[in-house]
Amino acid sequence: MKNGAGVFSRKRRQLSKRAPGLAVAALLALATGCSGGGQGQAQAGGGPPGLPVKVQIVQASPINETTEYVATLKSRDSAVVMPEVEGRITQIYVHSGDRVRSGMPLMQIDPTKQEATVSSQEQMRAAQQASVAWAQQQYERSSGLYKAGVVSKQDLDQAQTALETARAQLESLDAQVRQQRVQLHYYKVIAPREGIVGDIPVHVGDRVVTSTLLTTVDQPGALEAYIYVPVERTPQLKLNMAVEIVDAAGKLLAHSRVSFISPEVDTSTQSVLVKARISNNRERLRTSQFIRARVVWSERQAPRVPILSVANIGGQYFAFVAQAENGKIVARQKLLHVGEMQGNDYVVLDGIKPGEKVIISGTQFLTDGAPVMPQA
Repeated sequence: MKNGAGVFSRKRRQLSKRAPGLAVAALLALATGCSGGGQGQAQAGGGPPGLPVKVQIVQASPINETTEYVATLKSRDSAVVMPEVEGRITQIYVHSGDRVRSGMPLMQIDPTKQEATVSSQEQMRAAQQASVAWAQQQYERSSGLYKAGVVSKQDLDQAQTALETARAQLESLDAQVRQQRVQLHYYKVIAPREGIVGDIPVHVGDRVVTSTLLTTVDQPGALEAYIYVPVERTPQLKLNMAVEIVDAAGKLLAHSRVSFISPEVDTSTQSVLVKARISNNRERLRTSQFIRARVVWSERQAPRVPILSVANIGGQYFAFVAQAENGKIVARQKLLHVGEMQGNDYVVLDGIKPGEKVIISGTQFLTDGAPVMPQA
């Protein structure tokens, strides 16, 4: 090789004075002659060797056509606590988040006025009981005198009527006393069921009416997602459609199915209410929480290619695939119609089919039809 290098150097000095084209041609000829057998064999085999590239076989994966909506979670086992009577709150026995049993006291409404009403009714009943006892004595006396022929039948009937009237009035007062006592129980607000106490928006000293929200008692577990779907998509809605509950980062929290589709349209939002039941065994979700719900319109198979293998040129997406042509492997550039990203892949709607070998390395050095040497 030293002798060959010397010859090459002398020839280059001799040709440097001639035309550049001849010099280049001569240099290439000499370089070819001195290069040994490897490159000559490559040319004899039909051209220069291909560029080593890594390839990946395109696989078909299940792809979901989805739309994401903001939904509100509501408890399927939530009891709203509202007072049965009006009055001023004098005591609150629980705090938000406390676990309570059915019948446990939650709040106390001032019962002073009602206690006075019950006491007055009981005194009236006691007076009426005395009236009944006197009327009973009068009737028994008149009955004895009537049998002795001292009084007339009319006097006996009047005594009997007075007794029956007194008894009726006593029964009426008994009913009123029972009613007022029941009403008195309503001044102590109790838990309607076992569960967890929700927010308590009222305070001691507030005056409440029967429409005032005092708190809620929720049982942990089952929730419902309230999803409002635009009316344009309602023809595609079906019961038992898949729904995915995800967090802000897109992480899947729960799977669900459409369990209810409202027959009416909300006139203010032009949307339809859709409900999906959610199991909340780990208690990661909360009542009245805003979450993201993906409605899965359809499920299908579609090819996916790595993002790094796709080039965006002028707003269009291209990728190279390795394919056999005339006994050798070449790179062919293909125009892709891509959909949304799934992880680190593009969903390919058109342009590449499953089973093709997409080139995932060295694509910046490739041209359409360039020979390549695929590597796994």
